[in-house]
Amino acid sequence: MRLWPTSGLMKSHSDFGTPAYKLRRRGAVDTSVSASEVVDTTNLERMVYEAIKAAGSRGMTADEMIAMFGESMPYSSITARPSALIRKGLVKDSGERRIGRSGRGQRVLVADSL
Repeated sequence: MRLWPTSGLMKSHSDFGTPAYKLRRRGAVDTSVSASEVVDTTNLERMVYEAIKAAGSRGMTADEMIAMFGESMPYSSITARPSALIRKGLVKDSGERRIGRSGRGQRVLVADSL
């Protein structure tokens, strides 16, 4: 089993990744089904987790993640990952809000200390 370093905590490669069927709606058209099957959620979730973990107690908003990854990653590839990480208990909403580019508050996510 491959392990990824996470500042003192080791997360198993199997902690990351979401099955393709969970990425699409019921009755999705064939193009959505095909797209969901090629998304590398394992790597994307790991990258987003590592970014949030590296931010420490300061945490990170979606806009901050987007700025960090830059144009190398599509917006939707980044912003779709925190929900899965929250469901898995790897990150949590800190309760803090920061104003984003839209002028509205964005949740600040932190790695959940297990």
